[in-house]
Amino acid sequence: MTNESLSPVAVVGAGALGCLFGGMLARSGAKVTLIGRASHVAAIQQDGLRFESRGEQSKIPVAATEDISDVRSARLVLLSVKSSDTDDAARAMAAHLDPEAAVLSLQNGVDNVERIRAHLPNRVLPGLVYVAAQMAGPGSVRHTGGAALTIGELKAFRREGADRRLLEDIAALFAGAGIKVTISAAVEVDLWTKLVMNCAYNAVSALTGSKYGRMVALPEIRAVMIDVVHEVVAVAAAKGVRLPDLAEAAIRLADGMPVTISSTAQDLLRGRRTEIDHLNGYVVREGEALGIATPVNRTLNALVKLAESRAASEGPQTS
Repeated sequence: MTNESLSPVAVVGAGALGCLFGGMLARSGAKVTLIGRASHVAAIQQDGLRFESRGEQSKIPVAATEDISDVRSARLVLLSVKSSDTDDAARAMAAHLDPEAAVLSLQNGVDNVERIRAHLPNRVLPGLVYVAAQMAGPGSVRHTGGAALTIGELKAFRREGADRRLLEDIAALFAGAGIKVTISAAVEVDLWTKLVMNCAYNAVSALTGSKYGRMVALPEIRAVMIDVVHEVVAVAAAKGVRLPDLAEAAIRLADGMPVTISSTAQDLLRGRRTEIDHLNGYVVREGEALGIATPVNRTLNALVKLAESRAASEGPQTS
């Protein structure tokens, strides 16, 4: 498989992240189809994808559809649905996806590849996204920070030469769109490191409506975040993934995206289900199974679920 043979590209779950990466790939000349919600699809079909980055606005012509069967011609699928929708999305693709196509999971959480592979025979690789973006309206994506991607092979599913070539081709495709790509030799560590960051930031941002810079400016919040980090690192170690002390790195993360609010916060604002079950909630469940106490993660998970139930009953916030 060569870089050219990765086209067409289908983006399943064309929300903020899917539209951002799909739009950048389309702008670079790749043939891309965005598969997403009706409101976004209709706007993109009519006016193209509205793309805002660093204060500059543009329109990117790109195909968009609600029909999951349009993955049939894809050579590469970028799966960017919420982790809670992983199984449903994989099952929906199974009837249509060419078995030679590759799937790159661009999702939060550490177990999506295994869940996707339970439904598909395809090569499935994990991707870790270091970017901040949000939908600014139907068919409109706003890029607010970062543009980097880490990809790799899980040891449990490694196919040595074949996957290495695929990784290099994916890296070249994204690099051609201006996205910095790193091929990791220890992607399990990277996945858990990303989970640490998500657990430290997402729930607190969602519960308080705060941007990352304001969060870390308050000593009391920094202390809570550091407790979260230590709990996740302990659970990872019990599962055989050794992480360094990530407390300082977690706090520094806000330096690069001080005005970002978490995806969990955005979900609550829109009255949507969050991914908390696959972030702090996942840590709680794994901790219970391994006999490791995770009281701060447990508290944050419970509070977000309470806020989530309220958001679902009251609908999107308009103020």
